[in-house]
Amino acid sequence: MTLNSTQRALIAVAVMIGLAGAAVGVYFYRQHRPLAGASAGRPPDLLSQIPADAPVIGYLDFATLRGLRNSPLAAVLGLTSPGPQADREYAEFVRDTGFDYTRDLDSVAIGLWPGSLATPPGKHPSERIIAIAIGLFDQMKIEAYALRTGKLLKTNPSVYEFPGQSPAQGIFLRFLSSDRIALASNPAILDELTTSPVHAREPAMAARIERVAGSPIFAVARTDNLGPSFYESLKGSQQLERLIRSVRSVTLAGKPTANGITLALDGDCDSMSSAFQIATLLDGFRFIGAAALADPRTRRQMTKEQAVFLDALLRQVKVNHQDHWVRITLDVTPAMLGGTPSASLDLPATR
Repeated sequence: MTLNSTQRALIAVAVMIGLAGAAVGVYFYRQHRPLAGASAGRPPDLLSQIPADAPVIGYLDFATLRGLRNSPLAAVLGLTSPGPQADREYAEFVRDTGFDYTRDLDSVAIGLWPGSLATPPGKHPSERIIAIAIGLFDQMKIEAYALRTGKLLKTNPSVYEFPGQSPAQGIFLRFLSSDRIALASNPAILDELTTSPVHAREPAMAARIERVAGSPIFAVARTDNLGPSFYESLKGSQQLERLIRSVRSVTLAGKPTANGITLALDGDCDSMSSAFQIATLLDGFRFIGAAALADPRTRRQMTKEQAVFLDALLRQVKVNHQDHWVRITLDVTPAMLGGTPSASLDLPATR
């Protein structure tokens, strides 16, 4: 059958409509598909000893990072020579306790209760923090050092107090086992700990941790209830306050590379619209920053190191969004740690 020109035109239009519909469908499927975790993995057992109600969780795998002595990241963490041994006070600490984190520390888990998150209504904000570390510890030397520089606060189990500049700034120490130690800003937190992992987190927080637990450096924070004091400074911009309130949590993953570290910061928003608006706002800040940095008057107000850092930061940072997620990706390179800035700044496109 021979088709006339009208029939051929209708078929062509139908094909184009079909292709357009398929393209739109693929786009919306991609945009509504959850953003994959930056570095998904099984959470380390050490995290299960951090109290389950901590709204901020962090983890550092020093055993893995110790193998990166030739990378810029290792230099930043003080894992390369001369390292902290060059500091006389730290050298005395190593001599007295037998502990040097560059060789003896394997991993650290951190729980944080920021004042704006953990304070009941009507009470003054106060922060709490706990760190649990696995490593090679000389318990007798460390306890003797604690008695000499602080005091024994209680026994069974033994808790030691190291005084701070004020009574509210003291640090409290407890051995959980021969290779596991806990440090806290409040002795009451240490009373909650047991010698075996028992703390089970709510499913939402556990899922957030799994998104980044495959990295040797990661952090997770709930941001859905930051408290009135946090938003005080945002009252001048209702749009900015609304967008920040829309972020339910943030996760950070750091993956070492041969030449530095790749950082991925994910924000989980309450809607796809909020994620799009935040990504657009972040890109706006990026281009404004690039324009400001290109002004010689701005550079004259900075040190050379600050200008180098900001130049590399604006060049490397990428912003993208998918479904209700916003991701900021940054490759920390030698240039950001003190290299030579480029003559011009070509910003990468938003994805």
